[in-house]
Amino acid sequence: MSASTILALSGSLRADSHNTQLLRAAQKFNPGTREIEIYEGLRDIPPYDLDLDTPERRPAAVGELRRRVSEAAGLLIATPEFNYSVPGVLKNALDWLSTDWTRTEGLPLRHKPTAILGAGPGSFGTVRAQLALRQILLCTDSDVVVKPEVHVFRSHERFDADGNLTDELTIELVQGLLANLQDTINAAAARS
Repeated sequence: MSASTILALSGSLRADSHNTQLLRAAQKFNPGTREIEIYEGLRDIPPYDLDLDTPERRPAAVGELRRRVSEAAGLLIATPEFNYSVPGVLKNALDWLSTDWTRTEGLPLRHKPTAILGAGPGSFGTVRAQLALRQILLCTDSDVVVKPEVHVFRSHERFDADGNLTDELTIELVQGLLANLQDTINAAAARS
């Protein structure tokens, strides 16, 4: 992981997740120069526990996620929609990333350029989950890219049998989102 890398998080643990496939499509159709690296350790993040949330006691998987987010130039989060919101595993990871009780480490999500997208089988895609995720990222003071919105509805119609994104409009939207994320990262670097 380098400061020029975008870290991509899928909120789905499912092996054939359309959200993870959407992140692979982002890698494939990336219009920018920054590498997109997909985080594979979400399954290893334990439930948030305030008693363990110190640099000395924090689980190793959580420490690694915090390090990778801190070092990344930006984040790309793909969320499915569960019960009109984000999956618990994604919210849990964001809870671990949003704290600095000792005031020594900094907040990994604070001012982090972040773009969100999502794929779902229904007619609304992940509209409600993305709204919930935007609320979470408002609280963490993340620098969220708001346009274009990428709500991949009827996602089973947008990928082929091998998991490749085939819908041209969705590809264009993903590329637009990534271009805006890169612009946000560049603007943040210029302010530093």
